[in-house]
Amino acid sequence: MNFDFSEDQKLLRDQARRFLSGKCSLKTVRKVFEGDHGYDRDLWMAIAEMGWLGTAIPESFGGLGLGHLELCVIAEELGRALAPLPFSSTVYLFAEAVLLAGSEEQKKACLPKIATGRLIGTFARAEAAGAVTPKSIRTAFRGNRLSGKKIAVADGMDADFAVVLARANDEPGERGLCLAIADLKGPGVSRRHEESIDPSRKHAEISFDNAPAEPLGRPGEGWSIANSVLDRAAVLVAFEQVGGADACLAMAKEYALTRHAFGRPIASYQAIKHKLADMYVNTELARSNAYYGAWALSTNARELPLAAAAARISATQAFDYAAKENVQTHGGIGFTWEADPHLFYKRSRELALSLGPQRSWKDRLVSQLEASNA
Repeated sequence: MNFDFSEDQKLLRDQARRFLSGKCSLKTVRKVFEGDHGYDRDLWMAIAEMGWLGTAIPESFGGLGLGHLELCVIAEELGRALAPLPFSSTVYLFAEAVLLAGSEEQKKACLPKIATGRLIGTFARAEAAGAVTPKSIRTAFRGNRLSGKKIAVADGMDADFAVVLARANDEPGERGLCLAIADLKGPGVSRRHEESIDPSRKHAEISFDNAPAEPLGRPGEGWSIANSVLDRAAVLVAFEQVGGADACLAMAKEYALTRHAFGRPIASYQAIKHKLADMYVNTELARSNAYYGAWALSTNARELPLAAAAARISATQAFDYAAKENVQTHGGIGFTWEADPHLFYKRSRELALSLGPQRSWKDRLVSQLEASNA
């Protein structure tokens, strides 16, 4: 079985890398990082004109209709560039939720606007610190009205709409949960900026006070739909993390070859060689798992939950390790604000938490392995 990308997909990757190298330097990231804006608006409209926002959206809804493999290719390059955009919130989470569970009317209303960059979306799940569980969901959705509070909503200050995980009735556990689409600029919605470890990906606390909303999918299926969306997003975020880890390796290698100590490049010292070698091995292992996840996602294979959990864990660990060792390879300068390694480290930590903590994904992986061996 060939898990590699096609020549056309590799051409798309090269095109995306060239485009981002010209439009999204680390100076661009720092501008958002140190500023008040939640994302780079010019870059957002530029990638919309390139069609990237509609990569996996069918042509009938204004997208390119290419598929998830092409979206994986673009995700890796966005991760390599640390693109300060609400791409994952809008495309991996909101758009995927609408594609999976939305009615024909909801798809017609949302997807064309996403493809053209006119709609920013997000997915509001968490209500307390730690893993999201059915018992932790207290936001109520009754009579097409939402009441409750969500925390740590990625890109929540800039989003126009949110898919909200809420409780539709008093039934215990998963059976009482549903999904709803809420207009975040409508009545009954208030937002408060939350500090996050990566200021280039702003977060918000969103409160709903009898806010109008409409159901997404059928009542009682909210938890299963949310998990399906997370599986899909996990594969795509894994490619972002692989791209980020690869960029850290390249940055560390370049510095090690040019920085001299005791009359020789520090890359010639065994301790640095071992760091770089471990970064490479971890990144390639994560890439292999991400490729498996891409196959499962593009074919809607029954192995998707297993592949998504494996890709999520492997890519998170690889990016975390590469980001930390990139700082260490740069030595004392690597810890300073003026140097760039901390930008990658902060993004690695943000992505590590964006879809839930590692322990929850490890639990999902073990459950999937047990189920597959039963």
